[in-house]
Amino acid sequence: MRVLFLLLLFSISTFAQQVKVVDRNSNLPIQGVTIYDDSNNTVVSTNKFGIADLSEFNDSDVISFNHLSYYEFEILKRELAVIEFVVYLNKKAEQLDEIILSASKGEEKRSRVAEQFTVASLQEIKKIAPQTSADLLANLPGIRVQKTQSGGGSPVLRGMEANRVLLVVDGVRMNNAIYRTGHLQNSITVSPNIIERTEVIFGPSSVIYGSDALGGVIHYFTKTPKVSDKDEVNGAVYSRFSSVNNEITNEANIEIRRKKWASFTSVSYSKFGETKMGKNRTHGFEDWGKVFEYSNNTNTFYNANSVLNSKEYLQKNTDYNQTDILQKVVIPLNLKNDLVFNLQYSTSSNINNFEDLTEYSNGKLKNAESYYGPQKRFLFSTQLKLNPNKKWLESGAITLAYQDVEESRIQRKFTSLDRTYRIENVDVFSLNGDFFVPLTSTKNRILSYGFEGTYNDVGSNAYGKTIEVYGNKIVGFSNDFVVQSRYPDGGGTSTSLATYVNYRQDINKKSTLNTGIRYVNTNLTAKWIDDTFITLPDPDISLNTSAITATIGYAFKPSKDWQLNGVVSSGFRAPNLDDIGKVREKSGNVTVPNTSLEPEYVYNFETSILKYFKEKTFQTGLNVYYTLLSNYITRDYYKINNSETIVYDGEVGNVVANVNKDNAYILGGTFSLKGTINELWFTRGSVTYTKGMAYDTKEPLSSIPPIFGLFEIGFEKERFQANINIKFNQKKKLEDYNSIEGIDSLEQVPFITETNSYYGTPSWNTINFNSNYQINNTITCYLNLDNIFDVHYKEFASSISAPGRNLSVSLLFSI
Repeated sequence: MRVLFLLLLFSISTFAQQVKVVDRNSNLPIQGVTIYDDSNNTVVSTNKFGIADLSEFNDSDVISFNHLSYYEFEILKRELAVIEFVVYLNKKAEQLDEIILSASKGEEKRSRVAEQFTVASLQEIKKIAPQTSADLLANLPGIRVQKTQSGGGSPVLRGMEANRVLLVVDGVRMNNAIYRTGHLQNSITVSPNIIERTEVIFGPSSVIYGSDALGGVIHYFTKTPKVSDKDEVNGAVYSRFSSVNNEITNEANIEIRRKKWASFTSVSYSKFGETKMGKNRTHGFEDWGKVFEYSNNTNTFYNANSVLNSKEYLQKNTDYNQTDILQKVVIPLNLKNDLVFNLQYSTSSNINNFEDLTEYSNGKLKNAESYYGPQKRFLFSTQLKLNPNKKWLESGAITLAYQDVEESRIQRKFTSLDRTYRIENVDVFSLNGDFFVPLTSTKNRILSYGFEGTYNDVGSNAYGKTIEVYGNKIVGFSNDFVVQSRYPDGGGTSTSLATYVNYRQDINKKSTLNTGIRYVNTNLTAKWIDDTFITLPDPDISLNTSAITATIGYAFKPSKDWQLNGVVSSGFRAPNLDDIGKVREKSGNVTVPNTSLEPEYVYNFETSILKYFKEKTFQTGLNVYYTLLSNYITRDYYKINNSETIVYDGEVGNVVANVNKDNAYILGGTFSLKGTINELWFTRGSVTYTKGMAYDTKEPLSSIPPIFGLFEIGFEKERFQANINIKFNQKKKLEDYNSIEGIDSLEQVPFITETNSYYGTPSWNTINFNSNYQINNTITCYLNLDNIFDVHYKEFASSISAPGRNLSVSLLFSI
């Protein structure tokens, strides 16, 4: 009996050493609460059940409970018995002095950054429930997204897109030597289900990020595991259904936390059906965008004729699927250095080129087959995080990465049995180093510096096969024939070496100055071997360029509620292999190589005003800018071998090429607001205006969206959150289109037969509803209703109609 009594006493004593921390409103446990004493000698954290062990604290210790989203709570340890070892924390209103990771590749407060940026946190991403990362970007202020097909999404920042916008994932640049002009679909290869945070910096960021960052930088941060003194296993299963295209997405992840290592594994699979467009045609064009006929040909099925579409609102050939895998391992080498291994793999099914499959020639559908082969992206990186906390180096990171990117295009016309294959493969090696040195003990003067080296090896292959048909079956091939490759068939390489220095100083309590300079040298080589179709004056391509870019930014805070910013910056983009050596056909124009192409430069001037309210829980902002493009690259009519026409895939087309022009400008601005109205209500909104024109040709620039924006108001109480938002887009007039480049897809807008002219892109607006409810600490339910009134519209420059009314239901199970 004595032994049992002692065991019982020990059990009660042990249990009494545990405390549970919960949210006062929802009564749900809070994970990650830091608990420490006055001297900070003892620090523990709550687990996923909100429980922490306090046995290391003395009864006389004053212990604090701290969490970023809650007000701090202090209590004597021995007084915890009075409240039965349960601590309730009150959620505090969101502070808008955010921490930015991308501006200098290190942590910076919003008040010290002059550039315009926007951030999507993990909670905001879950609330939006985007089908792809392109849909995520489309919900952020200041960003428009163009779509050529369902499996795509090309973000536009300040009137620039594709290879003028830099995509970065976990510190590794995604842009490679064949990132093209016009529209680019690579942003969807990073699944939104693995993204922890997305930051977008607007305007030239070439000092920190190098070439391509002219319109801005989109930086995806994927989920990262955390080490723990105690072994933990956390997991989650996420599932979503969307009615507009019968999407089914499932994602499962598991995180293992240990003292000496941590691992995070995520596997995601999405299956997208054919997309239904909206039926409410407020623009007045009854047939615009409808799919009256389509091709049902596949790589194994043959039909000599198109098929009538019994459901004209259903966009045939828009279905595809995608698989994404993320594996991260964190290994603490010691108390100051960590090693992070990062493996990412994304692959898709064949993705039909909706634009090509709806193109007509002589009153009939032109293409029986036109699709992208599986879009594959493999990344493996090793990152060494340094935190010596010395005078000569406070922190830094060295990242070594390898990427393997594969894409292909397969095409066959209705009038032919000849199928063409064009396959590209890019191997990318990169090494980055970024380091931070505080020059004062208060860290109000910080010097950062770094280097970057990249190497691209491009392989381009093309061939043709004549299909052999038996009835409706493709049973084999009867002939092989030569096809013009998209890029130099002898291969190509691109090398870039750069170094930069950046300096940030708080001049006083009210102002911060940031300056930086970067030197970059690039070298591109390629070789054409086959001259069956095109004979170049010089089949060997060699281009060596170098540039110095600089930035100066100034943030002035006359009071705690005001911030005035000014930025002067320059940017540089060296022509890549797609600019200088591509051959392709679109709408009767054949792009040919121009081996004399030179770099383009931008010079940017911007200013912004931020006004905070209610202890920085609400803000409004206005940013305006002017960007001068010098020696800018654009597509224009061209001659090759003194000829203005060329035969491509059996048809005669006009010759065009990327060329340098003199000067052009882009100007615009964004007004935004964000914050909490009171304890229950919150709101956000933005309006963006952009205008671009060439000084020399007086032609409008491509990729310039019309006025667009959104306004949202939401409600949050305890476990429930809901919001309703309005997205709007003004008309893009016919005179605002660039008629030469073809990037704006003028042929996709309504055509008025009475005037024999195009109308332009009609204006549109949609009303959307988002909600979520946290049933308990394990299950959260999300319900969204987009485009409630089923409005038909096309995003600017898009070939495919936007989705109609869409009910999306998601469930998140945390284990």
